[in-house]
Amino acid sequence: MEWLVGPFEVTFVQRALWGGVLVSVICALAGTWIVLRGMAFLGDAMSHGMLPGIAVASLLGGNLLVGAAVSAAVMAAGVGLVGRSPRLSQDTGIGLLFVGMLALGVIIVSGSESFAVDLTGFLFGDVLAVRAADLAYLGGALGVALLISVLGHRPFVALAFDERKAHTLGLRPRLAHTALLALLTLAIVASFHIVGTLLVFGLLIAPPATVLPWARRIPAVMAGAACLGSSATFLGLLLSWHLGTAAGATIAATAVLQFLLSTLTAGLHHRWTRSTATPTADRPHMEYGQPS
Repeated sequence: MEWLVGPFEVTFVQRALWGGVLVSVICALAGTWIVLRGMAFLGDAMSHGMLPGIAVASLLGGNLLVGAAVSAAVMAAGVGLVGRSPRLSQDTGIGLLFVGMLALGVIIVSGSESFAVDLTGFLFGDVLAVRAADLAYLGGALGVALLISVLGHRPFVALAFDERKAHTLGLRPRLAHTALLALLTLAIVASFHIVGTLLVFGLLIAPPATVLPWARRIPAVMAGAACLGSSATFLGLLLSWHLGTAAGATIAATAVLQFLLSTLTAGLHHRWTRSTATPTADRPHMEYGQPS
């Protein structure tokens, strides 16, 4: 069993594992709502939109997390403004903001005479460089994410399934949408150091999407996504250690592989269920929203 336990006897791998577990829980809280609302493109765009802030912070010798947070906040504010335009579809606005922020980041990097900015670290992360201070930061971020999730659970549910009903119930869907953007921003900023801006999408979207075919309740989706993200972190670090591959990329690839296996299994299970089910002609067809 040395091949299984050996890597995690090393201190920096232990910190990487704990960092990945904390990030997995944060991403599960935010990613579940993103998947339910069909906002995956928004999550991808915001993760790339952090690049200008990270690049500026690195060039000025500042804190990369602060730079990422500022850039992500600007991106979130831009998404909120674009979403209010009646003549422009949200996807179009998000796509333009995504390209604009990414282009700005590349311009800032290319304008550096020494190219001192480490693009590889920004894009793909450096999970093995997680420090004790980073774990404390991630713990604080998890506390804030839990607070937002608990306080916003009811309006988030209404917003995910029927925005007009949320407005009718007085749940203030615009405020709920802003809070959801804040939760997404927190998850992305907390995660980029672990898997990078390009691969954070894997931990944010893949685990909730993997659990969704098997769970009927939102808390169950979140719990399952947190467990799958943590297992992807463990397996990714283990494979990375033995195969000599990039740790962040291996973690993200493991999460996507879990999704593919879940989708394949769910498809086979659905086909088998349909083939073995007894036809009942007198059984009414139930649509969403009708009483059972």
